[in-house]
Amino acid sequence: MSRGEREATELCPECKDPGTKGRGHAWGSAAAVPAAGAARRRPRAAAPRAPRHSTPGCGAGLGVTVGCRVGCREAGSRSLGNGRPQFPPIDAAARACGPGGRVAYISPGRAACAAPGRCACDAMARLTGTRPVATRRWGCAAAFLLLLLTVQAAQKADFSGDSTAATINHSLTLLQRLQELLQNGNGSDSVLRVRSAASDEPKVFHTHQLLLSLQSEVFESLLRNQSVVTLHEPPETAALFEKFIRYLYCGGVSILLHQAIPMHQLASKYRVWGLQRGVAEYMRTHLASESSQGHVVGWYHYAVRVGDAALQESCLQFLAWNLSAVLGSAEWGSVSVELLLLLLERSDLVLHSELELYTAVEGWLSRRQPEVPVAERVLRAIRYPMIAPSQLFRLQAQSAVLARHRGAVQDLLFQAFQFHAASPLHFAKYFDVNCSMFLPRNYLAPSWGSQWVITNPARDDRSTSFQTQLGPSSHDAGKRVTWNVLFSPRWLPVSLRPVYSDSVAGAIQPVRIEDGRPRLIITPAMSSPDFAGVSFQKTVLVGVRQQGRVLVKHAYSFHQSSDEAADFLAHADLQKRTSEYLIDNSLHLHIIIKPVYHSLIKVKK
Repeated sequence: MSRGEREATELCPECKDPGTKGRGHAWGSAAAVPAAGAARRRPRAAAPRAPRHSTPGCGAGLGVTVGCRVGCREAGSRSLGNGRPQFPPIDAAARACGPGGRVAYISPGRAACAAPGRCACDAMARLTGTRPVATRRWGCAAAFLLLLLTVQAAQKADFSGDSTAATINHSLTLLQRLQELLQNGNGSDSVLRVRSAASDEPKVFHTHQLLLSLQSEVFESLLRNQSVVTLHEPPETAALFEKFIRYLYCGGVSILLHQAIPMHQLASKYRVWGLQRGVAEYMRTHLASESSQGHVVGWYHYAVRVGDAALQESCLQFLAWNLSAVLGSAEWGSVSVELLLLLLERSDLVLHSELELYTAVEGWLSRRQPEVPVAERVLRAIRYPMIAPSQLFRLQAQSAVLARHRGAVQDLLFQAFQFHAASPLHFAKYFDVNCSMFLPRNYLAPSWGSQWVITNPARDDRSTSFQTQLGPSSHDAGKRVTWNVLFSPRWLPVSLRPVYSDSVAGAIQPVRIEDGRPRLIITPAMSSPDFAGVSFQKTVLVGVRQQGRVLVKHAYSFHQSSDEAADFLAHADLQKRTSEYLIDNSLHLHIIIKPVYHSLIKVKK
């Protein structure tokens, strides 16, 4: 026996086991032949037989290697002659695991070599419902066509330098065939029985183990040793299980607002990570969608339970910037104690006044009837100095909640009256005014700012002016501050401005309109000694129309030391009439001025 014949019939040392006796596979060369019966007959050296899986459309013709975990890695490295296996990392989307526990890997540019035992060919043969060898080879080819979708990028790279290259894409047809496969149940090799407390009869789905295993490691484990699996689901998730299975076959699903949480639960339970990320992104981008009962509060509570920090922060930010809309909706009553306390701690709440917030909190306490410590903690989070003295007197006389818990907030009410009675400079000598109790929120009342609607904002520069009160204290309520605002839609930074030069080489380069960015400058029109001890925080709210409602999309805040927000509308395209930042081709802004008092610095003698 020649050396080449010995290499062609030698068994892979890593793959031999009792179940493969007499059915081993060759590993010594790229032209290796199956080793079955090698000891009884000699292969013809002049015309070696083709590999088991090198039929047309399967194996070498497609540039695909299918092998076991160890043996084919050795074969690949030997065939390349470099002594190192060059298989790509194992990808869950590019493997098919049969009952025998063998995993098929794909790798472009190598000859075919199949591991002993059942592989992807057997899995696809089960899909067709036939067992003959010829049909099994056809099923193997179909399996390869399905798995080759995962290496589409690598195949495109082969044509990068050829100008005559073209792509023939029939992926939509393949998706349609897969959907028909699910609907008709042709060649199914597994059955899912979904039971729910809402129904006595289980829902039965005739599925295919290969397709479920490609998408979900949970299904791969459940169907490894059994073909009929009974699943128990709550009514909400059971109602969406058909959509969930369709996603596993076709990679797409359509959902509604009330279906987002059940679908996310299914994706998390069965570890379909792509669907889980897609549903979470859907929830983050549909916070402003209108629903009869509201959904943002429910989504926030769900995000807390599952530990989705990104969704949790998105919901919390939306509720803070659009709190006035939430206070008057049905979902305000479903706000939990933890969420309510988180909202009351924030200074970026957007609402008409602090009195509006107190009225909503009073209604929440009346409906929920929490324990006394919880109610007192909620009431102490109200910023009473931001409420006018006349309104505080009315609350003391008429509020049943305040009368019931007067002892818990008596010190805060007394301090609020002192704040309004004395001058800010005198009050700051005895009390710390740097705490959140004396910091205004984003109030929409006229005394705190002004709304500004800019029609055709991309046309030219605009300016406006308005007045606000000097401070929240009654001592400063009658003093007014005038503010000038300049808006420029195409302001150019110094780095982008043209440079003039006498030389031809230094000719002025044309500046495109899109090179500029929107700019908003807010400056006081006057200076006064009354400004001593007071600084001004400026907040610009950008309103957008989403699902028929005008809501706050962005809030830009900057301090007195700066007259503008550095990133104001940095990603907005105001040139397009269809821009999401425009409402009827107008830019809706609301400018808020928040006076902040400072404690006086005491100098030691």
